[in-house]
Amino acid sequence: MGIFSFLRRLLSRLFRKKHTIMGIYGPPNSGKTTLANRICADWLGEEMGSTSRIAHETRQVRLKEKLTITDSGGRKVTFALADTPGIASRIDYREFVKEGLSEADAKLRAKEATVGVMESIEWLDKVDCVLAVLDCSKEPSTQVNTTILRSLHERNIPTLLVANKIDLKRASVERVKTAFPDEEILGISAKNGDNIDRLYERIIDLTSRK
Repeated sequence: MGIFSFLRRLLSRLFRKKHTIMGIYGPPNSGKTTLANRICADWLGEEMGSTSRIAHETRQVRLKEKLTITDSGGRKVTFALADTPGIASRIDYREFVKEGLSEADAKLRAKEATVGVMESIEWLDKVDCVLAVLDCSKEPSTQVNTTILRSLHERNIPTLLVANKIDLKRASVERVKTAFPDEEILGISAKNGDNIDRLYERIIDLTSRK
């Protein structure tokens, strides 16, 4: 890490808000907002934002502050949760047209999604720890997944790799473990709540390492 990057990160930490910021990162349609909605619904009684089968529904960082969770052992942590736009190496408006959007709407969505990717990257200098979410029913060894994890480790950001969508027939947490053997991994279903209590325990562990 260069000296200017180090100083920028140090200053951002010195002048940061009181609570830890936990970011939810991952590729589009990995279930990031579904997970954010699950966490917020469980502990705040409200959801973070809308979801869609069409990629890049989330195109701006959304933040919920003063979110307090506890685990079965009575441990408690308060943090801010940042749901970030999906990171993609390529955004083509024609993919949105195939999903039924008009050409004008598709081009606008692609433009906003591109800006959202940049905002997600900028927020790496603001988050203290990260839930890196991927869809474990798909091939995990993608350029995007690898790049996200590498960027987090280069910044020394405590990270839990969340293998989401274990409720799907093609899901395989073991495939994720094989692809990323050095990562701390937890399989969940954000949609159904499978293993969600274990996730809360791991979140408390993660925030203590920031």
